[in-house]
Amino acid sequence: MNHSHIRSSIRGGASLAVLALTAFGTQALAQNAPIPPASTQPSTTQPGTTEPAATQAADPQADAAPEADIVVTGFRASLDSALSAKRRETAAIDSIVAEDIGKFPDSNLAESMQRIPGVALARGDGGEGKNISVRGLGAGFTRVRINGMEGTAQTGASDIYGAQNSGRSFDFNVFPTEIFNGLAVRKTPSADVEEGSLGATVDLTAPKPLGQSKDFVVSATVKGLWNEVSKKTNPRGSLLVAKKFDDGRWGILGSLAYQKRNIREVGYSAVDILSSNTNGGFCSPVGVTPSVPAVGSKGATATTCYPGNPRTGSVAAYNAVQAARRPDLPNTPGSGAFFPRIPRYLNSEQKQERIGGTATLQFQPDEKTDISIDLLYSRFHVVRRDNYIEAISFARSASNNGMPNTSIKDLTLDSLGSVQSASYDGVDVRSEGLVDNFVSTFKQANINFKHDFSDALTVTTLFGMNKSRLQTKQRFQYYMDAIDKPFTFAYNGATTPDLGFGFDVANPANFNYAPGLADGTVLGGFSFQGAPRYNQTTGLTGETNLNWKVADFFTVKTGAQYRRANFTTLGTGYYTADITTKSLPAGVTLASLSMQIDGVNDLWGHAAPASWASLDPAKLISAAGLDTARTCGISCGTGLSRVLEEEKSGYLMGTFDLEDRLPVGVRGDFGVRYVHTDQASSAIIPAPLASSPTGVTGQYNYADRSYDNWLPSGNLVIEPMKSLLLRFSASKVIARPELAALTPSVTINPVTRSGSLQNPNLKPISAKTFDAAAEWYFRPGSLLSVAYFHKNISTFVQNVPQTVAYNTLGLPDALLAGSNTAPTELFVISQPSNTPGGKLNGVEVNAQIPFTFLSSPFLKNFGVLANYTHVTSKITYITATSNGVVSATTQAALLGLSKNTASGTAYYEDKKFSLRGTVNYRDPFLRGVPASPGSDVQVNAKTMYVDASASYNLTDNIKLLVEGTNLTDEQNRIYIDSKRQDTLFQTRIGRTFTIGANLQF
Repeated sequence: MNHSHIRSSIRGGASLAVLALTAFGTQALAQNAPIPPASTQPSTTQPGTTEPAATQAADPQADAAPEADIVVTGFRASLDSALSAKRRETAAIDSIVAEDIGKFPDSNLAESMQRIPGVALARGDGGEGKNISVRGLGAGFTRVRINGMEGTAQTGASDIYGAQNSGRSFDFNVFPTEIFNGLAVRKTPSADVEEGSLGATVDLTAPKPLGQSKDFVVSATVKGLWNEVSKKTNPRGSLLVAKKFDDGRWGILGSLAYQKRNIREVGYSAVDILSSNTNGGFCSPVGVTPSVPAVGSKGATATTCYPGNPRTGSVAAYNAVQAARRPDLPNTPGSGAFFPRIPRYLNSEQKQERIGGTATLQFQPDEKTDISIDLLYSRFHVVRRDNYIEAISFARSASNNGMPNTSIKDLTLDSLGSVQSASYDGVDVRSEGLVDNFVSTFKQANINFKHDFSDALTVTTLFGMNKSRLQTKQRFQYYMDAIDKPFTFAYNGATTPDLGFGFDVANPANFNYAPGLADGTVLGGFSFQGAPRYNQTTGLTGETNLNWKVADFFTVKTGAQYRRANFTTLGTGYYTADITTKSLPAGVTLASLSMQIDGVNDLWGHAAPASWASLDPAKLISAAGLDTARTCGISCGTGLSRVLEEEKSGYLMGTFDLEDRLPVGVRGDFGVRYVHTDQASSAIIPAPLASSPTGVTGQYNYADRSYDNWLPSGNLVIEPMKSLLLRFSASKVIARPELAALTPSVTINPVTRSGSLQNPNLKPISAKTFDAAAEWYFRPGSLLSVAYFHKNISTFVQNVPQTVAYNTLGLPDALLAGSNTAPTELFVISQPSNTPGGKLNGVEVNAQIPFTFLSSPFLKNFGVLANYTHVTSKITYITATSNGVVSATTQAALLGLSKNTASGTAYYEDKKFSLRGTVNYRDPFLRGVPASPGSDVQVNAKTMYVDASASYNLTDNIKLLVEGTNLTDEQNRIYIDSKRQDTLFQTRIGRTFTIGANLQF
């Protein structure tokens, strides 16, 4: 596609406004500083303030000499350094330094950040931390910068946790923790920080060689991890080597981290909760009229639901279902009786391999100049295998002999209509599997330059490129079916039900795998859920910043930046003739193609089968010849989408410090940022694949636009006394929609008359924000603080359903080929659209208290960290439109927002021994609004995770490590409907224990 109309120009480089805190041992804090030879004290100006970064010691109350170092030698000292950095900033920023990250039992950076006030963790498959929300705003509202440059990172996802993110969000599980040595979460903006965040800007920094405490540093860590569900032991290791040359003028540093992990997750899934009328209701008992299915329909008689499938239902149970009706559908029998769509046990196993590394070359020819080249690489490879044993009939209509061919014999409904127990005949049972093989890679290269032209004038530049690529190598679904079997369902007082299969599910001979019958009966099969495909975002950044100290109390900052993001998603397709289900070759039996899924009953309980038979995907692919299936690309209409987004911005900002001119300390910043955005997007809309590439090709769509934003911001800090800070911040901010949502692409399902349509004309999400905080640094290394924040979101983005005629969509009629659907028929199309938004308000409380004030030498070594955040919001969601007119709305909290979150850590540390335990709590949060018909919302239940770690310094160079995560064996649960709270998903991941050692010299 041609994007030549967008003029690309790089305007300089940028300052690297990030924390650079030395990893693995003694560390020095020097943000935005030229790093001098080892004998010289670093001094710099923090973003948003004119006070040198290294002019205060770890004791925030002491009057430190201007040349004093902040030296970090342990966990407590690293907390002090982070606290000192927080105090110096005029914006609201919380940070974690390398010693803090490396010593907590965190498998990735997202899990580390949940200890920061206002940060809540969202977990993905296997219970691993995946992304974060800050002050109630989810991953799509949080920008992540890596070594000063905006980055994106995507991974795959299961059906339960939703599709992979679509281009702008950041999945932290792509990266090993060990390749970074510091992170900072910026909750309030300033004009010198580029736009794009409503929630926070997260800065991740890799270590620098000249920031190391010694001329030559080697640090190696080796760990072994064991999980009680997977029953596997896996390795994890890291290595850092740094060397200085020429009296500290040159330096080189390299780091490498590797982890291999086997994850197993077991549990229950319902997929969805539907009212009984959705798929046509149950088979009516003998003598009940009207008959369901109708006598004569597909061979149904007065005594059979289907040939060979008798009507065994109970009149009482059937009538109880029919009598349950939703208030809004009083004339629809069964509309108020809710059943799981696909009740099933699940077994999910992942093989993960995570590798990452950094390399930095740094040169400081003099005290005024700092030049560095930073390289970073990460690769995350996952092969996930999901297996289910499930009742599939409740998801099927009469067209494929599903629910209307099922007799209900016994039933208990609660007062809200949710099934509590039931027994059935004529249920189709499926053994289903899914293989998902994907690789996520991230590459970045930065060149940084800083020079002090005088004591008053400093120029910094940055130029960098990165590439984030998610490549799906295989996503293959396979299944075999057993037709018309007995089935039972009962909660038995638990949050998940016991499922009973009335036959031996471990015997593959009891299942079928063959082409479906003409009457709609499904006898097994497979599907490639998208052939090999990739999502890729290529980023480029160039910026220049100038700091001019006009007077002792006032500094002017100005700069310009150019950013470009090129998002592309491309897949391949299979010829239809090559991927239809065929009978197995002669002599091939299901027994020869199957394997056993076992152990779920011991790990999960709830009456799960001791084992069940499943197809072996590799054997099936080989036997069915699927490895020879022909693929084709754009030539036969497969999907291609692309967005090219360019931002050219500039800012003007003033910082001031009036401490010596007023009776109280007053400092802050004020400024404005201007941004011009050019956007071009295109898509090839897939058409049905014929048996050869001469079939119908896709339709090409294209759109472009540009827009401007003026974004003022200001931060003010008042220090009425030496230990008390009052903070105020106000700003206008924007966050751009996900890149995939900006493509002019469409997906149509002519059978269900539904589809999704993206929107290249989406406006950025915008908000006006206000923050106020009081921070009391009442003792060295101590803090008590409270903060209030308000965000008035004036423009929001949500998926809005609309009912329109197909022929008004501007799509080719060829997309309806073979579906018996006329172009004039109505379709329900979901499209991301700008909506009015709403308001968000919250309060944060934070405490950091080392017990150094106690008289006991032993008790002095203890300390606590604790924080609590309370957030409320009210968003108006559009739930239905017709012909462009809103026909239904509902009000609910922002997606991903937990009303209450809290974290607490207690620690002990002396010269030899360190022990820490952390508890993280998160309230329920919304995952979907609206949910299925008859259900208002989809909710993730509350969670509380407990982790702990200990270390012992065997010698000055060798440290022993012990860690434990999820010590209470917490399980994650998702439910549907705020009143009924029917379980959709609940799994167990178990406890993980780690033993290791760290060697430093």
